[in-house]
Amino acid sequence: MTNPLLDVAGQPAELPRFADIRPEHVTPAIERLLADADAALQQAVSDAVPADYHALSAVLDVAVERLRRGWGAVGHLQAVADTPALRAAYAENLPRVTEFYTRLGADERLYAKYKAVAASPAAAHLPAEQRKALADALRDFVLGGAELQGPARERFAQVQDRLAALSQTFGEHVLDATDGYSLVASAGQLDGVPADVLAATRIDGSEDHKLTLHAPVYMPVMQYATNRALREQLFHAHSTRASELGAPAFDNTATLRELLELRQEEATLLGHASYADVSLVAKMAASPGQVLDFVRDLARRARPFAEADRDEMEAFAARELGLLDVQAWDRAFVSEKLKQARFAFSSDEVKQYFTEPRVLDGLFRLVETLFDVAIRPGSASVWHDSVRYFSVERGGEPIAGFYIDLYARSGKDSGAWMDDVRQRWQRPDGRGLQLPVAHLICNFAPPVGALPALLTHDDVITLFHEFGHGLHHMLTRVDELAVAGIAGVEWDAAELPSQFMENFCWEWDVLSHLSSHVQTGAPLPRALFDKVVAARNFQSGLAMLRHCEYALLDMRLHLEPDAAARVAAIVDEVRAEVSVLAMPAFHRYLNTFTHLFDGGYAAGYYGYAWAEVLSADAFSAFEEAGLFDPATGRRYREAILEVGGSRPALESFVAFRGREPRIDALLRHQGMVPA
Repeated sequence: MTNPLLDVAGQPAELPRFADIRPEHVTPAIERLLADADAALQQAVSDAVPADYHALSAVLDVAVERLRRGWGAVGHLQAVADTPALRAAYAENLPRVTEFYTRLGADERLYAKYKAVAASPAAAHLPAEQRKALADALRDFVLGGAELQGPARERFAQVQDRLAALSQTFGEHVLDATDGYSLVASAGQLDGVPADVLAATRIDGSEDHKLTLHAPVYMPVMQYATNRALREQLFHAHSTRASELGAPAFDNTATLRELLELRQEEATLLGHASYADVSLVAKMAASPGQVLDFVRDLARRARPFAEADRDEMEAFAARELGLLDVQAWDRAFVSEKLKQARFAFSSDEVKQYFTEPRVLDGLFRLVETLFDVAIRPGSASVWHDSVRYFSVERGGEPIAGFYIDLYARSGKDSGAWMDDVRQRWQRPDGRGLQLPVAHLICNFAPPVGALPALLTHDDVITLFHEFGHGLHHMLTRVDELAVAGIAGVEWDAAELPSQFMENFCWEWDVLSHLSSHVQTGAPLPRALFDKVVAARNFQSGLAMLRHCEYALLDMRLHLEPDAAARVAAIVDEVRAEVSVLAMPAFHRYLNTFTHLFDGGYAAGYYGYAWAEVLSADAFSAFEEAGLFDPATGRRYREAILEVGGSRPALESFVAFRGREPRIDALLRHQGMVPA
């Protein structure tokens, strides 16, 4: 039988045959790809391959990239279409894949050969993107333990293997704890909940409704349900997921502590004081101290606005709703009522104008206008019948492609993300230029009946955000694998293109072209748009302070050597330092914080705010020149998107803006400018 994870030559197919992949295909394919990659490694370190950049790439990069794409397809399916059998196949192969990459990154012979390449006269004549890739590779060898010897080397490999397994376990616990909860509620308990949510949750043949902790159900119930006891019940279930207060099988408490312990041990083995120091080696920020100063300065600026937001919310709740003791499960409800009272509209009213087909079409037209591309429907094997594939073209020729998976469902990780299927690469094996392909994943409420899916304005922002990541990946003109697109970009700058795109969701000339009322087809009225914009910074102080709280917590957990033994205490200390809102004692948000423990943001969560300084300043260039100014769009594309990770992010920003970034635009966009 042909293995759909491999083509006839034993390599990953040009596009994955997602619909054909079964759990039983995983192990044979990964064993083949691992064997090929290991053989390539042995050849690369032998005398048969000279210490030459191109010779090494032709042997090693080709085989390792095959493995990466094959394993990437398996990992992607496990994230968006999880089944017990697929999870078992993934878990069976994860240690093997981790062991290979750990061994590859720490191979002394390969490290010596790369050092010889860097020291050779030919290195000075390599193109700039290859010199950057070479410098990054040498840095990563050190971080991968290539300079360790003896027992330290063996222990480092053990730590990497265990970290990979723990991260996988953490994410699985969050998914299972979320999927494993449901609550049957009567129609009478759901007063205030929007009609489309009621339709989506109604149990067939019954007047009752099945409520879950998935965002398309959980969030509108918390915002609109007048039944306070129901909100408290759902909030408690959501806040105790994957903790000692929930199902024991999914408790992440010990998992996250061991992750912190092992990350600290990894740092010690590498000669660093903390995992935060290790993490920042490849980031823009120079030190943990600089990050802490940045976050605390932002928190200081946000605090008076957050306090005003809190006081207004609590005063409104007492005056208009009779709530004298606003609790955590009341805040979304009170905030929505306050927003309706102050701005005379509801989020549900706005949602009626954002049908998924119209939003997607409007987004595509904007991207086509700004970046001189065309987006066309394409054909590809998909993992679910709601998934679509598109081709990105310029001048009639394809330059990239992407899958888009918009709707929440069981077996799919929560949240939203962009991931790559493959990268742009001028392949050294004679197969020509490989074009980039992306996954764009969201978790919106699916269509109900014959009506299209409806997106909240927050959903629209999320879609634009992930598409910004996708553009960074897809529009690169860099042909070197290690620095093409988002690869090689400092992690604290990676959110620049995504947060940049969010700004368009507040512009009339954009929203008016991607809105269409679900019943009448009418575009969003200008008066309603003006209310939405007026509410843009509604409770932005609280939002910014919450982000600062998470960023400070993340940095302290990965900076302080004894953090694993003091997790609860550090949570309390950070909350006392930063937050202006009390949380109930049962709140365990850290147990589902996949960004930190299963998502690559460890000691890097501050990067969202760091990159938002860059993105707000970048967007201000469009505000100055005109929203659709072609020259500004071309300059942004060429200076930021096309160069990818081939040069430091600060150089790319200066090339676009003509100067270093300033925080002014961020504060202005957030409405945090003193009166």
